[in-house]
Amino acid sequence: MRILCFPKYRFSKILGMFQIVLGVLVVIVSVSSLLRFYSAGFFMHNEDICKQFYGVQDVYEGFDVVSLSSRVNEVLDKMLTLQEKLESTVQGLEKNKDLSKGNVSMLEYKKFIEEEVIQPLYSAHITLRQIRLPRVENGTTSEDPLINTFVTEEIKKYITPKENRVGKKNIYGSEKIYNTIGHGCVSMKEQLQTYMDYDIGSFCKDDWNVAQNLMIKGCDPLPRRRCLTRASKLYQKPYPINESLWRIPDGRNVRWSNYLCRNFECLSSKNPKRGYSKCTGCFEMEKEKLKWVTNTSLPTDFLIKDALGVKPGEIRIGLDFGIGTGTFAARMREHNVTIVTTALNLGAPFNEMIALRGLIPLYVTLNQRLPFFDNTMDLIHTTGFMDGWIDLQLMDFILFDWDRILRPGGLLWIDRFFCNRKDLDDYMYMFLQFRYKKHKWAISPKSKDEVFLSALLEKPPRSL
Repeated sequence: MRILCFPKYRFSKILGMFQIVLGVLVVIVSVSSLLRFYSAGFFMHNEDICKQFYGVQDVYEGFDVVSLSSRVNEVLDKMLTLQEKLESTVQGLEKNKDLSKGNVSMLEYKKFIEEEVIQPLYSAHITLRQIRLPRVENGTTSEDPLINTFVTEEIKKYITPKENRVGKKNIYGSEKIYNTIGHGCVSMKEQLQTYMDYDIGSFCKDDWNVAQNLMIKGCDPLPRRRCLTRASKLYQKPYPINESLWRIPDGRNVRWSNYLCRNFECLSSKNPKRGYSKCTGCFEMEKEKLKWVTNTSLPTDFLIKDALGVKPGEIRIGLDFGIGTGTFAARMREHNVTIVTTALNLGAPFNEMIALRGLIPLYVTLNQRLPFFDNTMDLIHTTGFMDGWIDLQLMDFILFDWDRILRPGGLLWIDRFFCNRKDLDDYMYMFLQFRYKKHKWAISPKSKDEVFLSALLEKPPRSL
């Protein structure tokens, strides 16, 4: 019996030792796995953990590869649907043995081709043109905060900062445009706290430029403040309406503390240190009086009387989206049309100038949803502001917002939009994707490498 028990004892001992060794190995593997998770940022809630383990990056310099895949699949689905429709139509024709006795008129045939072939192909074409392939470079990619807080892909696309195409600072003095849904304030906590640091009931600081910087960087809408807005100490009553439209306002009605200039005379286009670069000569009324009423040598310069003649008596209210001192609104007022003019004080008091002329300034940035209800504007006019620097996806969001507020039959006036020749096709497709009716369309050279594009387009009914 002792001989039989000894081997059994040794076998149990060996099995126990093996279990101990196996347990130690399990502990070692577990610790190493935890260390790997930790180094990947798992406990820090790092969104790149999947990229660390699977070696796949979903984002290259702000480009979403998943979005690319979904966009390509969307195009393929459209093409497949079109193919199936055409095949079923052909099969239906084959069942009709005598095609010569068919009752299909040329009008019905034309309608079929337009609705069932051309429009789906055009839609797929536009979708493909909007795809932007990623620029893959060595190194890690940084991501703006709060993007992945949202699940819906369209929200993430919207709030991702849009870099300027030309690689330079835009009219805002920024390298990117920050579309806003209010989330941007979280990443600008210090600036927002500075803006809201005041004594309740007292005068506000002369800090409108702080508020404007917050708006441009996506922190918008701003909170209301319980302090009293400052005005010029020497404020004078504005000129009467029959004088104010074409007269430089009284400079004492403007707070000049945050500008390089201290009066309207300093803002002359002849002064190289005036503090702003766009809208050359827009503070000189003699030059402004010539705009949109005087023929020029450029075919892209449309006249107001010609534009209004397209829809006589129908244009009553509209929006001028650009940069300027309200001259377009002043001219339209002479035709009994009310125009709201968007403006930011980019180096000069544009808002004050527009208001002192007796016109309506709308203090909004390019990254804001326009504060108008759907299908309400008769006219949208834009010039000198949204040009070839703008990111195509950002432009897409803007144009869809314009389409939202423009009523059926309303006019979209693209006035002297300019871009590089090589980018012209991209921008033309952006304007043409809405299938507006063309009343005017002109292209002319601006320089050796740049061109002007002007268009007067009418929104279709799209009745449901």
